[in-house]
Amino acid sequence: MSVKAIDFEQAELRKVLVLVNPKSGLPRSFSALRREFEKYWDVPGIDLFYQFTTSAEDGVSKVKRAIANSVDTILVVGGDGTVSSIGRELVGTDVVLGVIPSGSGNGFARHCDIPLVLNDAVRSLATAEVKSIDVGIVNGLYFFVTCSMAWDAAFVKSFDKSPMRGVLPYIFAGFQEFLQYKVQDITVSIDSKKEETFVDPMVFTIANMTQFGGGAKIAPHAEADDGLLELVVVLQQDVARVLTQINKLFDGSLTNLSSVQTRQLKKMKVYRDKATPIQVDGELIDAPAEIDIGIMPGALKVLFPK
Repeated sequence: MSVKAIDFEQAELRKVLVLVNPKSGLPRSFSALRREFEKYWDVPGIDLFYQFTTSAEDGVSKVKRAIANSVDTILVVGGDGTVSSIGRELVGTDVVLGVIPSGSGNGFARHCDIPLVLNDAVRSLATAEVKSIDVGIVNGLYFFVTCSMAWDAAFVKSFDKSPMRGVLPYIFAGFQEFLQYKVQDITVSIDSKKEETFVDPMVFTIANMTQFGGGAKIAPHAEADDGLLELVVVLQQDVARVLTQINKLFDGSLTNLSSVQTRQLKKMKVYRDKATPIQVDGELIDAPAEIDIGIMPGALKVLFPK
């Protein structure tokens, strides 16, 4: 994996865009955070710009214009949804993504060990290293953190309706959907091998990074730069046993449970009886009964704190 440190003095004039989602957990005033950017990023050798997004579409449009104007680094102030919508435009380019986490889950930032305190994140990324990470693909859509297809996807719907954010509302949303979720078998073909059927899975998550967010490590051994995705499955018959040890979801030992099945893969074909929505980096999207999963190794450049 190629790694390079930012060198402000030796680099040519760089263009850095700070792209802010004002709806994503920011303090009342952006001025204090802006002072941190000015202190650590608005230095000789860098042209620093600020823009605010009014919607996902607006953010994508601004990123496309930034790429056309030779911006080389985009610092996203937002949650996983904003990071994903912006990051998808950077896949396969030389533009570097930096994440200043201001969402509720911040699964991307947590995996990359980016501080969750905004000022600390700004400061740490100013001396960060650039690493190339893998990008997951689900039916042509890029994802960076996780993609889920069972009950673990359904409770995103209830969570989105909650006026509160954080771990507890996420857990409450999960229990609410648990009572009404209708299971269905999922058959897969992993890396073109013989088909395998999971009977009534409640958890069916494909992970490129370790966690859903909020410290919930659904795939604690997942690496974003190993060219592999990790499948995590819990069947309906085992979910009650797993829920009694929910602490293992947060201490990084979930996959040590015998009731939790895992597979590593480069590509996977998924067959379901019915088309149901799936979760992609924290967002619920419609998906057909058959789904293709793949991976693009090293396709996105990201700032990692040293």
